[in-house]
Amino acid sequence: MNRPARPVRPARPVRIGPRAAVALVLVTLIGIAAFGWPLLADRQSGLAHSQDAPWLFAALLPLLVAVVVATIADNGMDAKAVAMLGVLAAVGAALRPLGAGTAGLEPMFFLLVLSGRVLGPGFGFVLGSVTMFASALLTGGVGPWMPFQMLAMGWFALGAGLLPGSERIRGRAELLMLATYGFAGSFAYGTIMNLQGWVLLQGMGQGISFHPGEPVTANLARFAAYCLATSVGWDLGRAVLTVVLTLALGATLLKALRRATRKAAFDAPVSFDPGIGTAPEPALEKGTNGSGG
Repeated sequence: MNRPARPVRPARPVRIGPRAAVALVLVTLIGIAAFGWPLLADRQSGLAHSQDAPWLFAALLPLLVAVVVATIADNGMDAKAVAMLGVLAAVGAALRPLGAGTAGLEPMFFLLVLSGRVLGPGFGFVLGSVTMFASALLTGGVGPWMPFQMLAMGWFALGAGLLPGSERIRGRAELLMLATYGFAGSFAYGTIMNLQGWVLLQGMGQGISFHPGEPVTANLARFAAYCLATSVGWDLGRAVLTVVLTLALGATLLKALRRATRKAAFDAPVSFDPGIGTAPEPALEKGTNGSGG
C-alpha cells in the first residue's frame, strides 16, 4: 500500500533564538559606539577611526562566531548551514569586483537582500559581514574602513531577514517589498559608511566639515549636507542596480535558496524516537500467570 506523499513545507527564515539575540545585540551596540562616538568627543580627543579599527575587528570576529554558534544551538542545525553560508559569501565576494568603482554599482547587494530574506536575520548578519571580509581580501580593500564595512553590510542583510510576512507574502508582492528595502538599504549603507569617513576629513567647506566638540545637531546638519554634496549619485547607482536585479532575478534566486534550505532541513524540528536505545519488554512464558499455576 503506497503512503500518501508528505506536503512540502515552505522554507522559513531561521529564527533568532535567545542566545543569538544576545550576541546580535552586543554586536549592534559595539557598532553604534564605533560609528557614533566621534560625534560626542571633544576637540582634544584625537579623533582617528584608523586607531579604532584593530580593536573593532578584534571584538567583531568572536561575536560573529558567537552569533553562528548560538543560532545553530538555538535551532538545532548542523554543518550544512555553515557550508551554505560559506558558498553564499564566496559568491557575494566574487560579485563585488564586477561593479566596484563604477558609479557605485555593486551587484552583491541584491544577493544579500535575498539571502537575508531566506536565511533569517541572524545568519543574514553573519553572511553580510563575512561576505564583505572575503571581498576585501579578494580586491585588496583591507584597511581601517573594513570592520566598519563588515558591520554596515551585516546590518543591511539582517534588516532583510526582519522584513514581515515571510510565510504569507510571496510572488510579486514579495519582490516589490525586497526591491523597496534594497533601494532604501543601499542609501542607508552609504550613509553609515559616510559617517565613518567624514569625521576624518578636515579642511572642507564650513557647511560640510566635521567640527569636533560642537553640538551633535549642528554636526548632523553638516553631515547631511556632506552626503548630499558627495555621495547621493554613488548611492543612487547602487540602489537602482539592486532594484533592477531583485526584480529581474529575485524570483528564480528565492526559489533556489528556499529549495536549498529545505534540503538542508535548517528549520527541521529535533525529534527523538522513543524506541531507540530501549530494550524490548520480556515476553511472559506460556502457561505462566504469575500465581504459580
